[in-house]
Amino acid sequence: MLHHHSTMTLTLILSLLVLLSTTCHVLASNRQTYIVHMAKSEMPAKFTEHHDWYHSSLQSVSDSAKILYSYNTVVHGFSTRLTEEEAEALADQYGVLSVNPEVRYELHTTRTPEFLHLDKTDGMETQSGTGTDVVVGVLDTGVWPERKSYDDSGFGPVPANWKGTCQTGKDFNSSSCNRKLIGAQFFSKGYEASMGPIDETKESRSPRDNDGHGTHTSSTAAGNPVSDASLLGYASGTARGMAAKARVAVYKVCWAGGCFSSDILAGMEAAVSDGCHVMSLSLGGGSADYYRDSVAIGAFSAMEKGVLVSCSAGNAGPSPSTLSNVAPWITTVGAGTLDRDFPAYVVLGNGKNYSGVSLYSGKPLSNSPLPLIYAGNATNSSSGSLCMPNTLIPEKVAGKIVLCDRGINARVQKGYVVNAAGGAGMVLSNTAANGEELVADAHLIPATGVGQKAGDAIKSYLSSDPSPTATIQFGGTQVNIRPSPVAAAFSSRGPNTITPEILKPDLIAPGVNILAAWTGAVGPTGLSVDQRRVEFNIISGTSMSCPHVSGLAALIKSIHPDWSPAAVRSALMTTAYSSYSNGDGILDTATGAAATPFDIGAGHVDPPSAVDPGLVYDLTSEDYLDFLCALNYTSYQIAAVAKRSNYTCDSTKSYSVSNLNYPSFSVAFATANGDGTGSATTTVKHVRTATNVGASGVYKATASAKVDGGAVSIAVEPSELSFSKSGEKKSYTVSFTAPSLPSGSTGFGQLVWSDGKHIVASPIALTWT
Repeated sequence: MLHHHSTMTLTLILSLLVLLSTTCHVLASNRQTYIVHMAKSEMPAKFTEHHDWYHSSLQSVSDSAKILYSYNTVVHGFSTRLTEEEAEALADQYGVLSVNPEVRYELHTTRTPEFLHLDKTDGMETQSGTGTDVVVGVLDTGVWPERKSYDDSGFGPVPANWKGTCQTGKDFNSSSCNRKLIGAQFFSKGYEASMGPIDETKESRSPRDNDGHGTHTSSTAAGNPVSDASLLGYASGTARGMAAKARVAVYKVCWAGGCFSSDILAGMEAAVSDGCHVMSLSLGGGSADYYRDSVAIGAFSAMEKGVLVSCSAGNAGPSPSTLSNVAPWITTVGAGTLDRDFPAYVVLGNGKNYSGVSLYSGKPLSNSPLPLIYAGNATNSSSGSLCMPNTLIPEKVAGKIVLCDRGINARVQKGYVVNAAGGAGMVLSNTAANGEELVADAHLIPATGVGQKAGDAIKSYLSSDPSPTATIQFGGTQVNIRPSPVAAAFSSRGPNTITPEILKPDLIAPGVNILAAWTGAVGPTGLSVDQRRVEFNIISGTSMSCPHVSGLAALIKSIHPDWSPAAVRSALMTTAYSSYSNGDGILDTATGAAATPFDIGAGHVDPPSAVDPGLVYDLTSEDYLDFLCALNYTSYQIAAVAKRSNYTCDSTKSYSVSNLNYPSFSVAFATANGDGTGSATTTVKHVRTATNVGASGVYKATASAKVDGGAVSIAVEPSELSFSKSGEKKSYTVSFTAPSLPSGSTGFGQLVWSDGKHIVASPIALTWT
């Protein structure tokens, strides 16, 4: 009996333990990471340290929650794991401004210096003598420090005011940093709290880059010149970053499962505290109101400390309103092409040739034609045309060139699928989703990517010829391609959904087929089956265009160290070009027509002009606070963005978004009546203040815009600005008068100030909503 009772007791205890374990697991699984913004000035007197106050506030709603990060620089507050109920309870605590759920961000994934005429700025950078004092902080997947792009030969001591560290970890010791790569840290608490411990068999729990993306972006921004650089022989030449004399600091905030906002904020906090002058983030997580956007919040504080924050616009184009990182204190960068191509031709059995692109470098196909088959006819799968893993029938593709449709799985993986099924080569055809945009890939088998039109023509040949054949011929590297640049179809587009009156993107920079340093951990395709290892890789995305602008901002900062982030961005924007030398507008790959400011912002960067812009549109933190007041933000929302406790907008002051001193114009008009009629005209006024950063001179204004279905009148008052000295400021008003047009109508134009030497241009976008 005793034994039986003991057994029952033991069974009961075990059952309770299982129940408790299950309950804890459910509670843990119901938790998510939140970023808690605190009003620093409201800390009760009984606390001496803010961290203690944060901990006490947290303990009041949860016995088990732990602080992941405590933030003190770019935000005031902390991040932690909470249930939804605990988060709601914490939001009601004294001194808590907001409790925002964590957001998972994604990465937005050489001839560039010559194409940008950077050789013309080399002398200026040398004369400034401060080029090596500028530090570019790159928040990404880390760095492969052994690459020559980070060689510190010729660099003097690390700047005395640098406060950063070289964090050690797996495969990364203190000697991995040097006088070029002066800082390296990693941030994983948020990632591991959400995704579990890092799998160290697949990625290093250290600043080391196992992905390649971070090495590529940081070397693009500020890598040293490296001669004889190429990817498997393609794009051979000297690869160099935009600000080759700047120092680099890396902050690893992105991991195999993404980039989490609690880690990103911690990385931004470190970059500002360490002493970075420019911060580069090639990542995004959609768009949200600024007081809920961690990158926007971190960037506001960085801006106040004089740090320019450059972010990628996103790769969700060509659909409209697809931008990330649209806060006006962030420089938002879209992508364009270079004047370089990597042609690979499909030669059909009927004698017709179609041009595609490829970075394949292995054994070529023979010149003798091989049988050609459409993947959709060599599968039992409904999605077989996409060449997904295990969808091709080997008997039907063996020894043949296979035509695969682009989409769903990685472009390079499709070639591996073809090869695994016994295929000899691949033609990768764009569908309507990608149109004529071609992105070169280092394929594992003989392969080329073609546009939708060529793909459709090849499919037509396949369906009409009983014995279709083809071969692929590789053309190597070609330069001086015209027209160039053209806007990349993948580059995310405006209008700005958060604040339509702020035109985004700000500008575009090279982002297609960019050569830069690469990790030693994976091959150029990033696939596990790719055993090749390369020192440089060619990839595309606004992830690549962003560090171009980050590096150029560092270059300008080295020449003009007293310029604010807004002044630097203004210089890059107002000197950008939106048309080719023949006067035609920069083309959009997606449409084949001229791009609009919603596609390219102010246009394509032009570094030599940006160094000497003539005039700039400057902005201070107070201007941005007025902007937030114009958005009718509450005191709590302003405090979350700008860390201003108890900030109230002046009820006697008239705030207007259109008065933000931005280097572009986005003008919103009221729409016509429901039937599309209405003859009344509307006038919208924007006020701007130009600061002279050059010699004395007289600037005269010209402005025009075109609208389908109506005429727009643009009046600039005064239309002439006279400056007698550098630093002088002059204001002007622009009146846009237009008829009432149907909702969705748009118009585009440009306002230009010129003194005969400088061209200070601002794009104009008109919308009817």
